[in-house]
Amino acid sequence: MRPPGARPVPPVVLALRRLPSPRLTGLGAGLFASAVMLVIGFLDRLILDGSPIVFGLLFLPVSALTALWVRTADLVTAPISVPIAFAVGVVPIAGGTGGLGGQAMAVVTALAVHAGWLYGGTLVAGLITSVRKVRDMGRRQQQSSGGAGSGTGGGRVASGAAGEKPSGRPSAPGRRPVA
Repeated sequence: MRPPGARPVPPVVLALRRLPSPRLTGLGAGLFASAVMLVIGFLDRLILDGSPIVFGLLFLPVSALTALWVRTADLVTAPISVPIAFAVGVVPIAGGTGGLGGQAMAVVTALAVHAGWLYGGTLVAGLITSVRKVRDMGRRQQQSSGGAGSGTGGGRVASGAAGEKPSGRPSAPGRRPVA
């Protein structure tokens, strides 16, 4: 089934490849994370009376999915939108009494007290997006170097004097001729 000399693919990787892989824009990833965290916050408040540990534990996979599902062009937005989603989701479990001021103070306090979860999710999103960016850069470099010497147009016929293009026209100023 697999080509000779190829490494076997672990079953975990095969299972992960079967999962859906949507590509969200930066705004879409932020909205996804915020909406999911808000729903998790409301469900946590309803079912578990606002357990910060459950909220924090569920924040980590949401951070990972946000970083995995954002488009390659918008990778930088995932580590930015994930903390915003945490802040949106913490509103239902923050508690707070006394109107808008009391609620705002409870949210700020909850963000300060649960900063470990906030940093952890942001770190997860940052690591995943960094790995994705490095892999994408490697893929692009492989594609650009792989096509240079193979196929048509890969080689160049040396004709004319140094500093001239094969057509006889001089090359652009400041550029060295390619050998």
